[in-house]
Amino acid sequence: MAAQSISILAIRDCRIRLMRGGSGAPLVFLHGGGGIGVWLPSMARLARKFDVIAPEHPGFGESDTPAWLDSVGDLANFYLDFLDQLDLRGVHLVGSSLGGWIAAELAVRNATRLASLTLIGAAGIHVDGVAQVDTFLTNEEQRIRDLFYDQELAEAVIAGSQRPELEDAALKNRMMTAKLSWQPRNHDPQLRKWLHRIKVPTLLIWGDHDRVFPQDYALAYQRLISGAKVVVIPECGHLPHVEKGDVFAAELEAFIGAMRIAA
Repeated sequence: MAAQSISILAIRDCRIRLMRGGSGAPLVFLHGGGGIGVWLPSMARLARKFDVIAPEHPGFGESDTPAWLDSVGDLANFYLDFLDQLDLRGVHLVGSSLGGWIAAELAVRNATRLASLTLIGAAGIHVDGVAQVDTFLTNEEQRIRDLFYDQELAEAVIAGSQRPELEDAALKNRMMTAKLSWQPRNHDPQLRKWLHRIKVPTLLIWGDHDRVFPQDYALAYQRLISGAKVVVIPECGHLPHVEKGDVFAAELEAFIGAMRIAA
C-alpha cells in the first residue's frame, strides 16, 4: 500500500526520506535496523486517525549519511531538531527495535513536544541472563526468520527482500546498524539510569515470541519508566506492527484513546 506522500526533507546538513499520510494528531514512527521499508497496512490504518510521519533515519536507505552520525544519541538529538523544524506538538512517538531505543533516548532528553511514547520490542537496555538471538551472527535469511513467529510470513519476506534493487539499501542499513549498536551490543549502559525522566504516558508493545528482545525486556522497561503499560501480543515475534498489524494498531489506538478520556 502506497504512502500518501514521499518527500525529501533537509534537517541541518542532512537530507532524509519521509513518508507521510493521514490527518489528526501527529504520530511519528521510528523504524528499526532493517530500514523503513514500505508504507505498512498498520500505518495505513493509523493514518485514518493520525497524521502518520515515518522518516528514514540518517545513514539508512535513501537518506544521507552525515559525518556527525556516530551513535544512537546523535539520532535522538537529530529527531529533536526534526520535531522542532516541523513544529510538531502533542506527538505520539512510536519506535520499533532500534527505533525504540532512539525514541527512549529522545524522551529522556526532552519530551516537551510529546504526548505519548510507544516502544515496540525496543533495544537500548540490557537484561542479564535472558536468552536471545544475536542478529549480527546469522546470515540474512536466518535473521529474517528470527524476527517472526509465523514462518510462512518470514519466507514471504525473504522472497520479497531478494530483489537486486534492494541489495544496496539492505547493506547500507546493516552497516549503519552495526556502527550504532555493535559494542556494547544493542544498548547504552547509561540509558537505564535516566529512563525515570520519561513522564509522558508510555506503552510497551511486545510479541510473546520475540526472540531478539524477549518479554523480559518489556518488563525491565516497565520497571524503569513510571506508569508504563505492557501489552504482549500472542503468536507474534519481534515486529508486531508487521506481523500483527491490526492488533498492534488497535492497541495503540486504544491506549491513546484512553489518554484522551483521562485528560
